[in-house]
Amino acid sequence: MPNRLAHETSPYLLQHADNPVDWWPWSAEAFEEARERGVPVLLSVGYSSCHWCHVMAHESFEDDTTAAYLNEHFVNVKVDREERPDVDAVYMEAVQAATGQGGWPMTVFLTPEAEPFYFGTYFPPAPRHGMPSFAQVLEGVHHAWTDRRDEVAEVAGKIVRDLAQREISYGGTQAPGDQETAQALLGLTREYDPQRGGFGGAPKFPPSMVIEFLLRHHARTGAEGALQMAQDTCERMARGGIYDQLAGGFARYSVDRDWVVPHFEKMLYDNALLCRVYAHLWRSTGSDLARRVALETADFMVRELRTAEGGFASALDADSDDGTGRHVEGAYYVWTPAQLADVLGPEDAELAARYFGVTEEGTFEEGASVLQLPQQEQFLDAEKVESIKRRLSEARESRPVPGRDDKVVAAWNGLAVAALAETGAYFDRPDLVDAAVAAADLLVRLHLDDRARLTRTSKDGHAGANSGVLEDYADVAEGFLALASVTGEGVWLEFAGLLLDHVLTRFTDPESGALYDTAADAEQLIRRPQDPTDNAAPSGWTAAAGALLAYAAQTGSEPHRTAAERALGVVKALGPRVPRFIGWGLAVAEALLDGPREVAVVGPGLDDPATKTLHRTALLGTAPGAVVAYGTPDSDEFPLLAERPLVGGDPAAYVCRNFTCDAPTTDPERLRTALTG
Repeated sequence: MPNRLAHETSPYLLQHADNPVDWWPWSAEAFEEARERGVPVLLSVGYSSCHWCHVMAHESFEDDTTAAYLNEHFVNVKVDREERPDVDAVYMEAVQAATGQGGWPMTVFLTPEAEPFYFGTYFPPAPRHGMPSFAQVLEGVHHAWTDRRDEVAEVAGKIVRDLAQREISYGGTQAPGDQETAQALLGLTREYDPQRGGFGGAPKFPPSMVIEFLLRHHARTGAEGALQMAQDTCERMARGGIYDQLAGGFARYSVDRDWVVPHFEKMLYDNALLCRVYAHLWRSTGSDLARRVALETADFMVRELRTAEGGFASALDADSDDGTGRHVEGAYYVWTPAQLADVLGPEDAELAARYFGVTEEGTFEEGASVLQLPQQEQFLDAEKVESIKRRLSEARESRPVPGRDDKVVAAWNGLAVAALAETGAYFDRPDLVDAAVAAADLLVRLHLDDRARLTRTSKDGHAGANSGVLEDYADVAEGFLALASVTGEGVWLEFAGLLLDHVLTRFTDPESGALYDTAADAEQLIRRPQDPTDNAAPSGWTAAAGALLAYAAQTGSEPHRTAAERALGVVKALGPRVPRFIGWGLAVAEALLDGPREVAVVGPGLDDPATKTLHRTALLGTAPGAVVAYGTPDSDEFPLLAERPLVGGDPAAYVCRNFTCDAPTTDPERLRTALTG
């Protein structure tokens, strides 16, 4: 019989709806139940494409004996971290403070007042590698709660007090300058892996936000080392197994330093960020590889993640059926030499194995290899390569496909809107711009209420129950601002302004200018989450700073610019010390240091060829964070277009920054020069 999760919209929660565990969603009623029964709460947090979440679910939550013990002694609460990033952040902070590490599944035991007192992540069904079994943990917690409840309450109270004292030192409200960005570059250079690209050791994550900083820093200062790190990292990732060599799109991370074997889940946010990174790399360098990867990644998102309603699903699972009924990580993506031969015949299979680095011993498990493009690839006929890729793709499509998390997350869709709008504009792909507009329409239609407040998620055209957090407001505003620049439709600028008004009034500390991840009127947890550092995507804090700055450049709004500058105080403090973890904040700082530049393109009509040429030239400018307004001289859709006439009847571009404007130009080459670093 299904449990209470059967009525939820989260695919992750629905995966647990038939468990024998009597799961509750996160709710006041669950904690009231714990108070009435006098039992602790088991909080289990995960997400649908998390491999070890599936493992623990199969081993423990589907086990009748374990479920019976859980149901008797605990109130069991299941949370999708992608739906409730606030709950995840608060308790993950506690887990990391207590154990020095964290991850998912996250397993936390709470008092009925939601105060944590015992922590862990994955627990095996039997003792293993020094870890207790899940049953031992449950028995230990139950006995502690029953026999030493005062001690448990004391521990829980101390943990909550310690968390409350962990306030962020954000270094005041002064934005970073040349000195801090130069120190950040030096710090990145020290952590850079010159042999393999990327930063640090294994596991290696795509450093999307850091690459955006490096590209902007190079554009502003001419620092060749910054561009070299960005280029080499992008090339190594694109040649590695982390990139799907057949269908495009990136996996979550590489388990090794060489980008060979990925953790195979494909996330919307990674692909949106990386699509934009490669488009921006092409804009800076003209690299054919960057162009190919940007377009393939955009096409992957539209083809495999787009939902029937026009939004974008959250993720594809790492695991799928290997053809024998077993769910195995990477089964959909890996190949043995024998499998290549079955599809291609012996001669082409040998070519494919050499081209994609498929070996007899394998680069993954059980003799299988992840497809990659080794540096020492032999030059093969392009038509032959395309023929091989086409046949392998068709054969792969007959394999059981990984599951898809169809949940539409506002923030990640905002990132996708920005990436698809820009990629479509750069490469003359109006279909990609149309996909961006459709996703933006869905966000307005379904996620935005009549007070311009955002709902975090939707599924199958139905809005979820959870309020948007800071990253939702910031990333959706970022997407709308990019769409406004690309389409010339000022309504997207207006929507961005409505969202950013909430950032100013509900997420910003009026005294310090610091930002919180949840709104002032949101559900009160044991602490109000606040984190300026990037994780897999830009932090809400720095994403908000970027959107506020761009909106201020488009509109001349002083409050938005001041808020952006104050928010960047944390980047001044953290950028020189931990640049890998505040890359987007550093990228925004580069835009501030450059102005950013404001470009108004006016013409007799948006479809006029000369106007379109100037507009595309403006979008392709590499000046950090430059904003573009596009329309007719009599348009009132963009403040930047006010009093911007045609020049001698011809379309013209106006470039301004820091309250100073260049003479208008009708020449695309002059405009290109004006927007080059």
